[in-house]
Amino acid sequence: MLARLSIRDIVLIERLDLEFAPGLSVLTGETGAGKSILLDAFALALGARGDAALVRHGMEQGQVVAVFELPSRHAARDLLARSAFDPEDELILRRVQFADGRTRAFVNDQPVSAQVLRALGASLVEIHGQHDERALVDVSTHRRLLDAFGGLDAEAAAVMRLWEERVACKEELASHRDEAERARREADWLRHAVEELTSLAPQPGEETTLADKRALMMQAEKIAADLGDAHEAVAGTRSPVPMLSAALRRLERRGAHAPSLIEPAVKAMDAALQALDEACAHLEAALHAGHYDPHELERIEERLFTLRAAARKYNVPVDELSAAAARYAAGLRLIDAGAEKLASLEDASREADERYRKAAGELSIERKRAAEKLAEAVDIELRPLRLDRARFSVEVLSEQEGAGPHGIDRIEFWVRTNPGSRPGPLMKVASGGELARFLLALKVVLADRGSAPTLVFDEIDTGAGGAVADAVGVRLARLARESQVIAVTHAPQVAARAVRHYLISKSAVEKGKRVATRVSELTAERRREEIARMLAGAEITAEARAAAERLIRAAS
Repeated sequence: MLARLSIRDIVLIERLDLEFAPGLSVLTGETGAGKSILLDAFALALGARGDAALVRHGMEQGQVVAVFELPSRHAARDLLARSAFDPEDELILRRVQFADGRTRAFVNDQPVSAQVLRALGASLVEIHGQHDERALVDVSTHRRLLDAFGGLDAEAAAVMRLWEERVACKEELASHRDEAERARREADWLRHAVEELTSLAPQPGEETTLADKRALMMQAEKIAADLGDAHEAVAGTRSPVPMLSAALRRLERRGAHAPSLIEPAVKAMDAALQALDEACAHLEAALHAGHYDPHELERIEERLFTLRAAARKYNVPVDELSAAAARYAAGLRLIDAGAEKLASLEDASREADERYRKAAGELSIERKRAAEKLAEAVDIELRPLRLDRARFSVEVLSEQEGAGPHGIDRIEFWVRTNPGSRPGPLMKVASGGELARFLLALKVVLADRGSAPTLVFDEIDTGAGGAVADAVGVRLARLARESQVIAVTHAPQVAARAVRHYLISKSAVEKGKRVATRVSELTAERRREEIARMLAGAEITAEARAAAERLIRAAS
């Protein structure tokens, strides 16, 4: 429910603060007083398109703040939760319009996009006028209203869920068919690849191991001769070891005769022989380590060539050849098991399609029943609105070919405005005034279903008088039992039924330099005077005051 509306520097409104209550509130005033300005400002707060022309002349910006009280289970709470807001009992929508055309939107003082503001506004308020076709121009709205009237929202949601399951099954089936077909086309190639790679049997890290071993063997070939020469010099036929050993033994036998002379030489020669033994051992180890079989080198090079050729052929690194073999083997298994899986997916898709069609068919039957009841209920409301010769109907066209997330039905409101005339779509057949009354009749029938908590009607009684205007007032008052209703009206019969009455007026300020629009809530006496003015015109007579008093009493 709209609790408060504050407007600053919008067109002719400098400063305005209004409080609203449940029930029916009316705004009246002479033509040109600024009623449309007030509604444009309200629409701006609800997410309507901004316009630099809305900013009051000479000001840099204008602002509109709308404060709502939220019921505990209102749809706006879900929208707030999806937008990462903490739902509160009071919701404040604020829109700032700058003179350069820019706008900024806020929800509870947190910046939001215009789209979020518009979605929240649509869940909170519906604005309808004689020339406002938004409520009925989209036939999806007709379907939504019919489902709401028939209490079919749960069934419609189930059909949408089954449609999504049906689509998912079909997509999975189509994907599997594509994969299986691609696998069948590549079957021969896949078998060759699996056989070749299975025979090759590449191992993880094998390329690196073979490359390192090959490099070591090629280096050993180059230094093998030098190592052999060195070993020959140290331990071969030309080795000094035998001569040094014999000389050392002779000196050791003479050591006792002249130790001071011989011992240093003996120690040095002994160390030399030990060094030669150690060098010989190292050379032998090197020769052993560097020894290779030329056939082994050839085998390693051939294996490396084969692995790398396979990697180029299958366009993968050598280390991923085994993974490629696994993929190709899986492709072959898909061909072998594809028929079984295909049959399973086809069964699942067929069952999903049957579940959807069954539910959509049942929903269609219920919609047709609800359509007849809705048409009867609306026709009853049309008679007091002087549309008693008109007939309202709901066209439900069911086509399996047109199946979709909302079922198999195309739903559209049709009317016949006169006996003998051809019925047709409501938007094409009804005039502006008739359209407004049809909409009012629909809203009365759907008062507790499918409506926003606040309904705004902008001069839907235009051109209506007497009994028709009174019928409009009666129905607005009935609507106000279920929703908050705010009506801009020129009909005293409507104004007399209001819980709150606001007068919109325009006056000169700043010694006539400019005009300003003001809105004031009327006391009982001023309200009677305003209704008398609406009855009599510029000159308010005693008879008009008495008639106004009778209207107010009759509406109480």
